[in-house]
Amino acid sequence: MLMSRANRRVFGRNGIFLKIIKRHNFGEVVGWEFGWSPVGRPMMTAICYRIGPVLIDTALAHMRPQVLEMVERENIKSVLLTHYHEDHSGNAAEIKAKFKIPIYGERRTAEKLSRPYKIFPYQHLMWGAATPVEIKTLPPGAFEENGLRIVPVYTPGHSKDHTAYLFEEKGWLFSGDLYLSSQIKYFRADEKILDQINSLKKVMSLDFDALFCSHHPRPVDGKKFIAQKLQYLEDLYGKVADLAIRGMDESGIMKDLHLKEDLKIKWLCFGNVSMKNIVRSVIESLLRGGA
Repeated sequence: MLMSRANRRVFGRNGIFLKIIKRHNFGEVVGWEFGWSPVGRPMMTAICYRIGPVLIDTALAHMRPQVLEMVERENIKSVLLTHYHEDHSGNAAEIKAKFKIPIYGERRTAEKLSRPYKIFPYQHLMWGAATPVEIKTLPPGAFEENGLRIVPVYTPGHSKDHTAYLFEEKGWLFSGDLYLSSQIKYFRADEKILDQINSLKKVMSLDFDALFCSHHPRPVDGKKFIAQKLQYLEDLYGKVADLAIRGMDESGIMKDLHLKEDLKIKWLCFGNVSMKNIVRSVIESLLRGGA
């Protein structure tokens, strides 16, 4: 049964900042959920997973003191990153510096985090910037870390470096942001729909039941939820591609398919996150010769 710790409301110098900390128990897996907002409830939280002494992802920089406290309490010995985004890598540098433990990530993750990179104002507001850090590149193929056999699975689409982690003996897949939802409503501007479809197909061939998404865990029948998202994206891709091939532009496709924007999200993110980005990604894949 999933157990949650009560939310904490913390008072900051400039008013009330709502900080969410929840501990989710999934048997041998523990999920630590963190969220932060300057006003009202956080729009999005992020979950780090602890498997024995191994931690997957490090949450957002705005929750740094709480994350460092958790790492110490859980006696973490190593960290695996699913990708470089700020709500996943936000405390990697500080964890490495304070606890002198290795941080691992895909080659592109290591390259991205090795130096500062620009983020949008909404990313600063919601998560905060990640501090540059030198991390270890994942070894090729399966490897053992602190007595656990782990299989990295390269799953680009949400980001170029995105990597899931399969624990074959347990039937667990830690999917980062590959899943998110069975019917997603928006993409970041740099997401690639065809890459996501191919990555979803790849994980469908793996043997797992529990899907530990960084935002919406599905501890039972996880593969069913991956299949649902794959079907949704394939259907949407086909419909958008058909209209695009007939010469319809992005706005026309949105209208014809009755695709709606979450205007609050779109305005907050200055268009960097939107439903239209999904349509645009389909069109771009067609221009590149995608099927």
